[in-house]
Amino acid sequence: MLSRFKLLICAVMSVSALAQEPVTWTQSLQLDKVMIDVTVEEVSRQLNFPWAVTGLPDDRLLITEKPGRLRIWQNGNLSAPLEGLPDVYYASQGGLLDVIIDPEFSQNDWIYFSYAYQSDGGNTTRLMKAKMQPDGLKQQTVLFEVQPYKDTPVHYGGRLAMLPDNTLVMTTGDGFDYREQAQKPNSLLGKTVRLTLEGNIPNNNPFVGQADHRAEIYTLGHRNPQGLAYDSQRQVLWLHEHGPRGGDELNALERGKNYGWPIATYGKDYSGANITPFQEYPGTENAVRVWTPSIAPSGLAIFRSDSVPALDGALLIGTLVDRDIKVLLPDQTPQVERSLLAPLNYRIRDVWVQGQVIWAVTDEEQGRLLKITLEQRPIQGDNRSHIF
Repeated sequence: MLSRFKLLICAVMSVSALAQEPVTWTQSLQLDKVMIDVTVEEVSRQLNFPWAVTGLPDDRLLITEKPGRLRIWQNGNLSAPLEGLPDVYYASQGGLLDVIIDPEFSQNDWIYFSYAYQSDGGNTTRLMKAKMQPDGLKQQTVLFEVQPYKDTPVHYGGRLAMLPDNTLVMTTGDGFDYREQAQKPNSLLGKTVRLTLEGNIPNNNPFVGQADHRAEIYTLGHRNPQGLAYDSQRQVLWLHEHGPRGGDELNALERGKNYGWPIATYGKDYSGANITPFQEYPGTENAVRVWTPSIAPSGLAIFRSDSVPALDGALLIGTLVDRDIKVLLPDQTPQVERSLLAPLNYRIRDVWVQGQVIWAVTDEEQGRLLKITLEQRPIQGDNRSHIF
């Protein structure tokens, strides 16, 4: 559909990014014969290290804050933290992580969220189910925890996605110092796991009944996956993960497949040493896209829109190092990737698409909630001399 994706920036900022007043910012993306007008509104700067944002059926938003708070955004207001959250292990990369809602939320009020948990045996990633009531969370139940425990407060994974058959997939990190366990089928580190909404193991998981294999495992060979989204039109479960020094990956997951870490990677260790001599390896899957140097991908959403058809099906990828939302059209040859928010210089932690609106949260002590709207229009006259 799009052979070229050209960028025409017409940026206007009402105040600088360092000011304390809300920001409204615009730019225009030119794609062949259409222009996409992008408007960014900073609607809140009251969040404390937000980690995830998701939508409710009545257009409210649920937002997690890493220190262990769950809040609701509604009609321009941010709620007080909801009661009933478990104690989370808030240290380094640990804390309250992702949240998603039940497919029948309008009838049953169930939500699912991941968080870091610590005990005398170390720390891990847990998955909890709870009913969201007006006075807080009720009927809290731990559905799952990653084993073995570890002693490193990093690489938790924790992203969640719902599949069409009403099963749930969660990513798990490799714990950094335990990267070899990403290849071990009897360990839950460095994997994606698939569960029923009651926390049971589906009978058709790929390793059910295999000796020395954890039956929860859906895919293996991951480092620290922090982006996960099911694409209903392509019928693809997309995952992106942090590489080490380079080698960030976007993968299209298939059940039972091995995605290579750490025996195959385009990244190097932080010391500059080679982790492995192999960028690709027999029996492991190649990434759909690799970023070197690292962009630090965090948060992933699929944009679907009849009113902005030029970007229909684009993957929206939040980035922490590149401080941007990447717009990726993976079906193009070569793949098309452009910047959406780079001039704002915000560490984007998560991205959510709600109807025609893109919501994003920033990774900072006074975290921002951004409302991003797109409008497509035909190009008036010949603007090609202004394209760069």
